[in-house]
Amino acid sequence: MIARLNRRDFIMLLGGAAAWPLAARAQQPMPVVVFLHPGTPEAGGRDAIAFRTGLNESGYIEHQNVSVEYHWLQGRYDSLPAIRAAKAATDTIPIVFGVAGDPVQLGLVASLARPGNNATGVNFLVEEVAAKRLRLLHDLVPKAARVAVLVNPANASATENTLRDLHEAASVIGVQLGVLKASTIGEIDAAFTTLASERPDALFVGPDGFFSSRRVQFATLAAFHRLPATASNRDYVEAGALMSYGTNITDAARQVGDYVARILKGAKPADLPVVQASKFELVINAQTARMLGLTVPPALLAIADEVIE
Repeated sequence: MIARLNRRDFIMLLGGAAAWPLAARAQQPMPVVVFLHPGTPEAGGRDAIAFRTGLNESGYIEHQNVSVEYHWLQGRYDSLPAIRAAKAATDTIPIVFGVAGDPVQLGLVASLARPGNNATGVNFLVEEVAAKRLRLLHDLVPKAARVAVLVNPANASATENTLRDLHEAASVIGVQLGVLKASTIGEIDAAFTTLASERPDALFVGPDGFFSSRRVQFATLAAFHRLPATASNRDYVEAGALMSYGTNITDAARQVGDYVARILKGAKPADLPVVQASKFELVINAQTARMLGLTVPPALLAIADEVIE
């Protein structure tokens, strides 16, 4: 999520690391928030609710004293250059973002402590925990010697950072990685056809908004091929995947809403440091584990935030 605001007249909330500029409409009687999300309404509905919760906690209620427009990118990442261009073109419309990548590296802020100009927000730290997620997967599936990694090449920054960290972690753990790429529904199906022939021991699904919108497809195919699969958020596990570990995105979305409310009340983005997400969660699907013939180690059960039966 990314948000753009024009103080009392206009707010824009962008999804993931992608969005496009909209003109301020000062004639409207209440501020307008345009919520842009990288996924679909189904995949991002929980994020939208959490964002509204952040607004509500500060006294802003949708349809009463703030208007929210929702736009869903459905995995299209080709609009990121347009965001950077829009940010460069104006310093009057504040931006409140929620991104998985490094916001400094993405060119959104000058630094985390002092964002500068008109942008601030929340860093989800999804990519930075990839190495730990691989270690947790290996703890749950200790016999896994070959792990397939599926990434979205259209999400270039996340793909590059995830693969870098995974290769470093794999050399320490002692597993072999095989990388597959997909950026469409058909390519996901094709990737699983390849997995069926190569028979890796487990699947690591890279962090990606489009992938999250296809979580049921991932869970169904992983179950059909009896493939232990790990992903970055709990939505996959609720759909039937084996496990997830990553940032509690719901809490991060609430923080984005809180920052939007602060700016509505007069705060400047430049004075609000970028918040790094601090809540992470490990979720395990015990039913899927049993179906795969896996026993969840007591050590993992002890640290799991939720075990889905």
